[in-house]
Amino acid sequence: MSLQTDLAQVDAANASGLPPVVFIHGLWLLPSSWQRWAEAFAEDGYAPVVAGWPDDPDTVAEANAHPEVFARKSVGQVADHFCDLISKLDRKPAVIGHSFGGLITQIVAGRGLSVASVAIDPAPFRGVLPLPISALRVASVVLGNPANYHRAVPLTYDQFRYGFANAVTEEEARQLYETFAVPASGEPLFQAAVANLNPWTEAKVDTNNPDRGPLLVISGERDHTVPWSIANASYKQQKDNRHITEIVEIPGRGHSLTIDSGWHEVADTALTFIKRFH
Repeated sequence: MSLQTDLAQVDAANASGLPPVVFIHGLWLLPSSWQRWAEAFAEDGYAPVVAGWPDDPDTVAEANAHPEVFARKSVGQVADHFCDLISKLDRKPAVIGHSFGGLITQIVAGRGLSVASVAIDPAPFRGVLPLPISALRVASVVLGNPANYHRAVPLTYDQFRYGFANAVTEEEARQLYETFAVPASGEPLFQAAVANLNPWTEAKVDTNNPDRGPLLVISGERDHTVPWSIANASYKQQKDNRHITEIVEIPGRGHSLTIDSGWHEVADTALTFIKRFH
């Protein structure tokens, strides 16, 4: 998705006069993974901005044909990209992110740029210590080869099934893989893996900023990639902020909870939270 497309969405949000909401995807997905969410929020009176990471292709087919465009995208680069885009909105937006998008969402909130935030199965940041076996298995797809730091790494179907689609049927898992899965930058996973060893890491969040705003962490009960222990550790890092911090677990859901057939339950949970403050 081009920067021009993103800026056009910002202009449309400003022109609408409606409260804006920014959606941030994670690794192995594109902005189009939020399309149904954007429509649901628009129906409820919000102006959605479904922006991409730098150089995101427009379609899954294009992404799989040119995986190299995903390489060398760091957490800091992506966070700065979204913060710059958000600064062009006339009003502070609500921000919703999934996986590494959930980490970026918390970085944005920690810079005081969001009115309320929802981090869904968020990738860990410095200070989040649990390393569950299932999360290590998912990350090993990238971390198993140091050369992947500078590469774009695709998921095989079996890797997607374990990391994203373990809580849906085989038929739905294959449909999700074909519809949504794209290669992803390896660099953010390496950054998150060593965040607690690197005081200068980009994978860090200012959890104490008094302008952080309300934050909801959503965890999928059966998530292999970001299990409850990681999501809850992120919540515990955040909960001393003066603003409201909450966590909720969605029963029976895996990492695909934003894109699978149960997406609406998760979207409603996020919308209900945001409407309290925005």
